[in-house]
Amino acid sequence: MSISAAVNEIFSYLEQNGTKILKSSKEVYIKVNGIDFKKHSFTSPKVLEATIKYLKNKGAKVFVMENSTQANMTRIVFAINGYKDICERTGAEIIYLDEEDEKEFEFKGKPSAEINPKGYNLSTFRLPSTIVRIIKDRDSICYINLPKLKTHSMARVTLGIKNQWGFPQHADRGKDHNYNLHSKLVDVYGIIKPDITIIDGTEGTIHGHYPPTVWEDKLVIPFNILIGGIDTLAVDVVGAKIFGLALSEVPHLKLAYERGLGEGRLEKIKVIGKDLKMYTKKYDWNLLQEFPKDVKIVKGKELLCLEGCQNNPLSILQVFSNDHKEKFKGGWFIIMGKGHDENIVETLKAEGYNKGLVVGYCAIDEVGDKIREAFGKRKVFFSGDCNNLADTVKAILKLAGMTVFDLVPISSEELMPLIEEAKKNGSTALTPL
Repeated sequence: MSISAAVNEIFSYLEQNGTKILKSSKEVYIKVNGIDFKKHSFTSPKVLEATIKYLKNKGAKVFVMENSTQANMTRIVFAINGYKDICERTGAEIIYLDEEDEKEFEFKGKPSAEINPKGYNLSTFRLPSTIVRIIKDRDSICYINLPKLKTHSMARVTLGIKNQWGFPQHADRGKDHNYNLHSKLVDVYGIIKPDITIIDGTEGTIHGHYPPTVWEDKLVIPFNILIGGIDTLAVDVVGAKIFGLALSEVPHLKLAYERGLGEGRLEKIKVIGKDLKMYTKKYDWNLLQEFPKDVKIVKGKELLCLEGCQNNPLSILQVFSNDHKEKFKGGWFIIMGKGHDENIVETLKAEGYNKGLVVGYCAIDEVGDKIREAFGKRKVFFSGDCNNLADTVKAILKLAGMTVFDLVPISSEELMPLIEEAKKNGSTALTPL
């Protein structure tokens, strides 16, 4: 079956069973997973185009929206990965959520006090005006969630619920991006739920959501499926099952079920099409533990959250050192977490290291000043929050002898106007520029 036929079949089935796609405004907003332009990291353009065409044929006014990951701008992502061309060709309107005004909301989960000794405000987040409008006008607006089937080295999976983490603005995502992330994902889902979620499972990624392209043969699986429904939690539970993961193994799905935000029991979910019994293999969601040997990774023994200060920088390190091997230079350190040896400076010096990166509240508060005093401020970078992905990317680029232009597959002449236009329109994206 073609992608277009599969998309049409999902929508047709839902409509036949009472789901109303077009509401009074005839507006339909599609949230893609467009975190980056890197291969295998975003929702398939073919799935997006088939979705837009189906909706257009129904008479919908279609909007495609996203706020890409930290260290990037949505306008750049859409220009490179093909979304902009698709929207222009089909008549869909693009909404760059990082270029909108925002409204403040509160997380329900308590901030992580033990990693917040200075009392930073971790309890609020801002949502773009389009999302605020959708929340306000749910009876007249249809919102469709179009995530990609991926494991995630911090959230276990990134499907429908996790895809909505693109709504909070960049500056609010890095704060408390630790073991408390799972609660915050569910908090956002509790505020806004999609009318329909369709997971793009044409391919799925294992060992995280951002695989080095040179490892695509072992980290990208051609599942050739789409998973759709009106209960995003139920859709996600089925998506997790494709990876061999149960509800209890994905904290934010388990928490959403416990909060009564959807059906989480697989045996209670009606699945039409594929027999889930055929998916018996269990895939690993954590990063492959393969990193450059000439980069010293120093982990705190008391507290180290893989949801932030561990796997955020390690994911970037893994991609840069593998996909840009010809330019990447090692010979530096990354310090993360809480609970470091008193002789950390002496150990680094004895092993020949004199520059590096300290990531996250915990490490900066505990050893940041000591490390900078020993090696100098110009040689030691800090990435605040838990951690600030844009600052992490900027630091790793500097330490590895690379620039942001090494990462972007277009010329600076093409890139700079996109950046200028985004800034002109008030982009709040955090970038390494």
